[in-house]
Amino acid sequence: MSSQAGPALPDARIDPPPESVPTLGRDGCAARAGDVTCVVLSFAFGTLLLRVGDASADPSPTPTWQVDAAMGTLCCLSLWWRHRWPLGLAVALTLVGAVSAMTTAALAVAVFTVAVHRRALVALVLAVTNVAMVTVYFMLQDDPKFPVWVDFAVRGGILAAAVGWGMFARAQRQLVASLRERAARLEAEQHLRVEQARLTERTRIAREMHDVLAHRLSLVSLHAGALEVRMDARREEVATAAGVIRANAHDALQELRAVIGVLRVGVSGPPERPQPGLPDVPELVESARAAGTRVAYACPAGAADGLPSAVGRTAYRLVQEGLTNARKHAPGAAVDVLVDGARGEGLRVRVTNPLPITPPPEGVPGAGMGLVGLRERVTLAGGRLHHGAEPDGRGFRLEAWMPWPA
Repeated sequence: MSSQAGPALPDARIDPPPESVPTLGRDGCAARAGDVTCVVLSFAFGTLLLRVGDASADPSPTPTWQVDAAMGTLCCLSLWWRHRWPLGLAVALTLVGAVSAMTTAALAVAVFTVAVHRRALVALVLAVTNVAMVTVYFMLQDDPKFPVWVDFAVRGGILAAAVGWGMFARAQRQLVASLRERAARLEAEQHLRVEQARLTERTRIAREMHDVLAHRLSLVSLHAGALEVRMDARREEVATAAGVIRANAHDALQELRAVIGVLRVGVSGPPERPQPGLPDVPELVESARAAGTRVAYACPAGAADGLPSAVGRTAYRLVQEGLTNARKHAPGAAVDVLVDGARGEGLRVRVTNPLPITPPPEGVPGAGMGLVGLRERVTLAGGRLHHGAEPDGRGFRLEAWMPWPA
């Protein structure tokens, strides 16, 4: 006996993000426009600092001023590659910033880029190092125009703003990436839940179709086979067998229509017809007896009082499947059906029949799906199912126990 299990859901765990912020797929034109803007603004702001905030008291251009301007211009142009080598570019600009005031704006952009793509500690170390480089810059000036603390304050404020803005942008990008990843994960999980629900529904449909058709069709097959073998049967016997075939075919068609109708209309359609339960087992036994099966049925009076409906339906399907299997695999054998139980002790259903001495003739085809469906039903009811040959090898037993709350 094989058990069915739905497909296992894959692990949807999200690994911790790496040190670098994940790429969010920036548009090429917008990225290039941003780089050009950074280069132009850095050049303009650096030129302003060089003209207004030059530490030299001599306003006329000097070789030192020209070197400062040339190095600052190159540093501004180097921002074009700030996304490719953020840390290396920032370190290089830090060294140049020790001798060039025009580099301050480009240096702020580079530190901002490092704060976006690297840990905050790296950006803070770069910012502090750059502020410390102000001392070197003033040592190279003969006649400083401003006190050193002014340059400390200006460069420190600019770099602090760059680090803070970069950390904010990094956090925002990480949040967006996390939300996108979460949305993708939820979409994948939703897809898996839909697939799981579809598979579960298909299994339920297969189980219901088997339950409503196998019993009826086995009776049709049994009587049709008898008519085929007994060509000399009396008119009354032929009429009786034909009546049983017609009645069971009609009942099978009605039950099939009921199942298909429920599947089509769903929850918005008319209510389902009442499902058979333990009180309907005697009628099922009588139907089997009328078809020629010898059935001994034992069930204490009042055994169905207070029984949960789900347990009662499963008990009915157990007896139905047991009678169907007996007709298919041991035609003509006597069948014993026992239903017993009480509140707090559970309900026990047992169907036994002798094993055939010779292999049964070919009848209704089957692949063991009835027992698979029974195991699923019993498991859903919280019970246990056992089936197989008796220890002495002379009979077959189908037995189940299901809980019955006190």
